[in-house]
Amino acid sequence: MPSYFLTHAEVDVDPAEPIESWRLSATGRTRAGAAHRTAWDPAIARIVSSEERKAVETAALLGGAVSITPTTDPLLGEIDRSATGYLPPAEFEPVVDAFFARPTESVRGWERAVDAQARIVAAVRTHTADGSDVTIVSHGAVGALLLADLLGEPISRALDQHGMGSVFTFDPRAWSARSRWSRVTP
Repeated sequence: MPSYFLTHAEVDVDPAEPIESWRLSATGRTRAGAAHRTAWDPAIARIVSSEERKAVETAALLGGAVSITPTTDPLLGEIDRSATGYLPPAEFEPVVDAFFARPTESVRGWERAVDAQARIVAAVRTHTADGSDVTIVSHGAVGALLLADLLGEPISRALDQHGMGSVFTFDPRAWSARSRWSRVTP
């Protein structure tokens, strides 16, 4: 059986709120409500989520559909970009590009990609150490970092999801990716 890495679905962006407090949008709630079709298998008995509201809401909708109460882990959080907080898309995208292109540097005070990768890999290894499969609900950038590690490839934005509410499968015992990103279809 595979394990799944699912990213939170679309959010209502509110520049006045901390990024960690953003909620799922109506579209995001619909997409997350359909996640059980592509990010869960009956053999999975655990769903573990980042503590960020958008991930918790995604995990709760998935868990509600499959009668599993999710747990949370702060180490599954998105990259720490508190140094800048919200950035408008025209400013945000070049910073994300630099984050992936220069993984050993802190870009504008953000967590370094190599540190975020070490954190997400350690967290996922902890949650799969007993050999059981799990659905992890987290975020796109750390998902790309995890996928790079599972594939044995360098950190690259080319491994980033193509939209919020995406999923890939992996084999935690072999520590390898079984798929690339695909979108959850509402």
